[in-house]
Amino acid sequence: MVGQEKALYKRFHSFSGVGDMQALSPPQSVYGASPHNQLKSSQSSGGEDSPLEDKINRKTLFYLISTLNAAFHPDYDFSNASSQEFSREPSLEWVVRAVERQMMAVARSEFTPVASSLWEALDDAISLRDTEIYSYNPDQTSDPYSEDGCLWSFNYFFYNPRLKRIVFFTCRSVSQYCGSPHDSGLIGNSAMDMEDY
Repeated sequence: MVGQEKALYKRFHSFSGVGDMQALSPPQSVYGASPHNQLKSSQSSGGEDSPLEDKINRKTLFYLISTLNAAFHPDYDFSNASSQEFSREPSLEWVVRAVERQMMAVARSEFTPVASSLWEALDDAISLRDTEIYSYNPDQTSDPYSEDGCLWSFNYFFYNPRLKRIVFFTCRSVSQYCGSPHDSGLIGNSAMDMEDY
């Protein structure tokens, strides 16, 4: 571990215990990513069937935050991210549908031929059926994709505890009317920017 990761690790372990559970936010795939739905989910009460009851242990939360720091270093520091900025997704099928729905909306002709290859590559890397799937749901101030012209983004973590491996899958769609074509990842008339982390 590098210095910054060691400091973060010590901070996480300075609390009562690494196995202590932290509350998670409701999953994006349940409420959607619109501001209206996020407001609605933040106002909902935690009933018996509420997704607000999802929890994460400190060690797993440390892994997710460290992954974010590695992916966006040196531009962003997520060391102060809380468990409330993460969600546990209900199932692999929900995530696949959410990703494919967003990708098809902006890049149908480019995405359709590679969709099955994408999921096969992820499965080869992490064994998708054996993963816990989390998403990072930042507020406007801590979102690495909050620049002008970003239409939507997603940040999924596929964590396989048995393999001790995390695949971070993030993507954003940038409006063709903001920035230069080089900056926005434009391909023809599409505004698809797939990043491999």
